[in-house]
Amino acid sequence: MLQYGSLEGAELGLGRNLTVAEKLWYAYSAEKSDYILYTHTCLFLFLVFSLVPLPWVLAELHWFDAMNKFKVQPRIRRSFPELVKCYKDVIINFILVVAPLILVSFPVLKWVGIRTSLPLPSKWEVTSQLVVYFLVEDYANYWIHRFLHTKWGYQNIHYVHHQYSAPIGFAAPYAHWAELLILGIPTFLGPAMAPCHMVTLWLWSALRQVEAIETHSGYDFPWNPTKLIPFYGGAKYHDFHHFVGAQSQSNFASVFTYCDYIYGTNKGYGHHKQALAKVKEAVRKDLE
Repeated sequence: MLQYGSLEGAELGLGRNLTVAEKLWYAYSAEKSDYILYTHTCLFLFLVFSLVPLPWVLAELHWFDAMNKFKVQPRIRRSFPELVKCYKDVIINFILVVAPLILVSFPVLKWVGIRTSLPLPSKWEVTSQLVVYFLVEDYANYWIHRFLHTKWGYQNIHYVHHQYSAPIGFAAPYAHWAELLILGIPTFLGPAMAPCHMVTLWLWSALRQVEAIETHSGYDFPWNPTKLIPFYGGAKYHDFHHFVGAQSQSNFASVFTYCDYIYGTNKGYGHHKQALAKVKEAVRKDLE
């Protein structure tokens, strides 16, 4: 809830006119408690889980022949019932695990200093915080992911996520309930280290899930703008990890590939690419 009783009071307190965005934020949040605002995170994540995968769903169901050349595992095609089942399983986990976790974590949020007050953060502040959050999450997630690929971690927890050896967008959050809880730690670690405004937290939560959905989409489009991001993993990189499955000791990256490179867990993927290149070269020579 904002500390100002009116727009005029807010402008007087800040010593300047409010921006359009700040006026909209005031109108939206002035009468809502901080807890109610925080619960909106559930709504935003639900919309991301439900809507963002739809372009890949359409590619799978209706544009498969045209898009098949961009599919990482082109021999695998998911049916409508399979996609619906995956979505239903994800939403059930969201209702039973993710949403309750969000709702009970509000005291921790207040303790670390997430704010809802005016002024809104600058573009530079939002951008710099998001960069920090992605880097922190990526590093912490890397080590948790490696733990989940130990014999105990895989057999008891991580095997659920790997039921999709050819991943699809809806399967990004498809996981054991314990894995959902564990992976909440690296997601929240960045905002805990560098507290932000609530709108930044919402943006971070949404972007992280969008990235996960794209990485699990199963399609590697050459025009994807993420290809411009240095060290970005992407669908093709992560798809190999799912393809190998339980034996995979490669491509643990959450977002970027630098941890795999530094700690030597990109070698399996490197050998795989070399083998594919030799096969393609042999086929090319046979056709000449």
